[in-house]
Amino acid sequence: MKQRVIDTAVLERPLNDQQDDRTILRYKRNSHSETDSIIVVQGLKKTYGGNTVVNDVSFEVERGEIFGLLGPNGAGKSTTTEIIEGLRTADAGKIAVLGMDSVRNSNEIKQKIGIQLQIPSLLPLLNTEEIIDLFGGVYRHSIPASQLLKLLSLEDSRKVLTKNLSGGQQQRLSVAMALVNDPEIAFLDEPSTGLDPQARRNLWSVIEEMRARGKTIFLTTHFMEEAERLCDRIAIMDHGKIIASDAPQELINTYFKESAIQFEADVIPDLEVLRAFPGATEVLIDNNEVVIYSQDVQATMSAVLQYAESSSLNRQLKNLHVRQSTLEDVFLKLTGRRIRN
Repeated sequence: MKQRVIDTAVLERPLNDQQDDRTILRYKRNSHSETDSIIVVQGLKKTYGGNTVVNDVSFEVERGEIFGLLGPNGAGKSTTTEIIEGLRTADAGKIAVLGMDSVRNSNEIKQKIGIQLQIPSLLPLLNTEEIIDLFGGVYRHSIPASQLLKLLSLEDSRKVLTKNLSGGQQQRLSVAMALVNDPEIAFLDEPSTGLDPQARRNLWSVIEEMRARGKTIFLTTHFMEEAERLCDRIAIMDHGKIIASDAPQELINTYFKESAIQFEADVIPDLEVLRAFPGATEVLIDNNEVVIYSQDVQATMSAVLQYAESSSLNRQLKNLHVRQSTLEDVFLKLTGRRIRN
């Protein structure tokens, strides 16, 4: 796990205080380290029509890390991200991005961040090279289109109109547009959606390369494998609140000491019967899939096999195996829901 150096962010005034247009958010940096919190969110709230979608959310993102925000649909993660990006306004709370107030210094911040939206909004009559050049012209500094096309494996689509690109190509182009200004922080919203497995892993390599160059990545994703591989830290969000935050393996270690016994069956045994098996601490059933979390794998497995034999279910058991707990298990335990790929 990466060693964290905690620096205190001095959030001097609320977002709605308009007395001074100067930058009012400054960091007290540790004199022995260049590490600092590049994003600071404190007490963030947002309500729509009486429905609170972001409820007193606070967290920090460190410079040079990949920070993941996970949550089921409607958890509030998109609203939170868009407020940080300056695309929405908060009802309450304090936000610092790159040491600057996210409202007063919005234009300056936007020169230094890159934003990739979950659903690309592309000009249909421009080709991939033209649209990258167009977006690059918005910034004081930009990366040549040829470099980005190579980075995102879009060289063969250089002259193809965006309306004729496949879904996966449009997604990669959307990521390229987010990187066109060589941002200090890249906000990537479900970047690997619509990509085939090989293209997804190629994109992961791009993201890891950005981190190696000292860039900060703010990532929302529903791919648990992606989150476990890429993220230095993860915040799990549900019903507008951050309910857990730590490195992926630390989250697993904190919330699960058990192993998981998993199988499929055409006829699912009664839930209370499964919970009564020796060593079982929790049982989750999803359609015809059963996961039994056990602190005594041998005892629980023996009970599963004995029950299957006595109930004539042994021929129906499929894919019976034991595995270590994963980030998806943590997510399921904390939210009661599974993110579907």
